[in-house]
Amino acid sequence: MIHTFDFTKLSVMESQGLLQSLVCPRPIAFASTVDALGNVNLSPFSFFNMFSTNPPIVVFSPSRRGRDATTKHTYENVLEVPEVVINIVNYAIVEQTSLASVEYEKGVNEFIKAGLTPVPSERVKPPRVAESPASLECRVNEIIPLGTGGGAGTLVVCEVLLVHVKEEVLDASGKRADPRALDLVARMGGDYYAHIANESLFIVPKPNQKKGIGVDQIPFRIRNSRILSGNNLGRLGNTEVMPDKDAVSAFANDPRIAEIFERFSHHTESLEDHLHQLAKELLEAGQVDDAWKTLLQLP
Repeated sequence: MIHTFDFTKLSVMESQGLLQSLVCPRPIAFASTVDALGNVNLSPFSFFNMFSTNPPIVVFSPSRRGRDATTKHTYENVLEVPEVVINIVNYAIVEQTSLASVEYEKGVNEFIKAGLTPVPSERVKPPRVAESPASLECRVNEIIPLGTGGGAGTLVVCEVLLVHVKEEVLDASGKRADPRALDLVARMGGDYYAHIANESLFIVPKPNQKKGIGVDQIPFRIRNSRILSGNNLGRLGNTEVMPDKDAVSAFANDPRIAEIFERFSHHTESLEDHLHQLAKELLEAGQVDDAWKTLLQLP
């Protein structure tokens, strides 16, 4: 059963709760800003992402408070001083990040409240968070209000001027971050967070310049398998060319294939299911070519 929600009939808090529980996980912009007097503010925002690399643009949104439509100090600060440092949040500082989201009075320094260390920036006035694995010094190019009511967002369009990355989170190339070392967190709905730890990471090969055959070109008998999942079919469809007949014939000598034919040669349905189960295991181990050669053992 599908439940359909009409946003014209939901309260602001109901709309926010529903959307935040579905549009996730969301990266966290731990934004440090200053006002015209130099007072520092530090606050996390999970309405955040990158939108361009040339120019390098990231956007975050300090929404108006749902209960009374008032604006947040971060929004007020970037109007006065259009600069921000977006600090990346990992597991080691997630509790301190959450503490910094408390609605302290104007002028209260959340660096002090959260027990974090400010580090002077090079191109902008707001300080960086020393404990963060990476920090983006940004110039605010544009501020776009999306409404005036409670829960209305404001897009803060930021151009990245400098990025500071701790050496221990860089990969072997030294030019990008290693997701296994970053140990990031992300926001889910309500009080939930996601921990992007090593054991939760997996690889899906990107098509890039190659053109996969597509699920529609997978033989009908395989495409309608009782065993293979949509993910399995997607991985097969990302193949540029299926193995040729000679490769498939040679693979029939594989001991696993030979055993399946020996056991189930007189029961076509079981034979197909066991071949598909083996192919599924091969796919999940990243052995796509062998999975294809397994699946193509039957005409």
